[in-house]
Amino acid sequence: MEIKLAAESFATLGHPGRLAVFRLLMRFAPHGVRPTEIADTLKLKQNTLSHHLADLAACGLVRAERQGRSLFYSVDLDRTEAIFGYLALDVGRARPDLLSSLLPAAPEDPMQSSAFNVLFLCSGNSARSIFAEALLRDLGKGRFQAFSAGTRPGSALNPFALDVLKRNGHDTADMRSKHIAAFQQPDAPVMDFVFTVCDAAAAEECPPWPGQPITGHWGLPDPVKATGTEAEKGLVFAQTYAALRRRIAAFVELPFEQLNRIALQGLVDDIGTAQPIARKG
Repeated sequence: MEIKLAAESFATLGHPGRLAVFRLLMRFAPHGVRPTEIADTLKLKQNTLSHHLADLAACGLVRAERQGRSLFYSVDLDRTEAIFGYLALDVGRARPDLLSSLLPAAPEDPMQSSAFNVLFLCSGNSARSIFAEALLRDLGKGRFQAFSAGTRPGSALNPFALDVLKRNGHDTADMRSKHIAAFQQPDAPVMDFVFTVCDAAAAEECPPWPGQPITGHWGLPDPVKATGTEAEKGLVFAQTYAALRRRIAAFVELPFEQLNRIALQGLVDDIGTAQPIARKG
């Protein structure tokens, strides 16, 4: 990367507001986010956000893509990789004493484990993350320990979600809503994978996870917000369950023993973009 381009990128990110927008988009990468969702999460006025996005796009850090009537902003990963590479390889001269604490050990090696720990996060931990936990537990062929939690969990699981799980043969006796803090304690299981299945959880400010797990954003609309008759609400929950079942089924079939972390991260991202549920509005 040329020093002029690097300076432009760093100057753009030097503003706290633009940096906050960029950090939020990085949490959703490689997916895009609507401006209204960015503004709501960061508590920004729409005109202020528009200026930040325009500046980030002008220097190539983010890009916009129209999907139907909605405009989505996402991080330009090639440009971002170039910036990080410039800092590490040019400015830092790839010195191991500077970079060893920033990079995972032996990233070229495939992940090896007889049972991977996988955590699914959403806001309420009453439906989507519960679906994912139950699905991985039952489809995982004994290779995974599945967990779920919420950033703002309720006191009980959603009755529509419980009905869908029972109709599909899942045991729900020991399932309950849990707070993310339970998995951030010193004695908590070390996670190999952490997936967010709602936009709210992806946007939460969470500390780094011990062990540097592979992360993925498999966001789906919240079925709890469905309106209509009881049958119509039940159908939305069933569609959400089906979408997660497709993703979990694809995930458990990945050849983990043959993939390094970079390749595995790419496939996890691909699964998150497959067969999404159409959003209304």
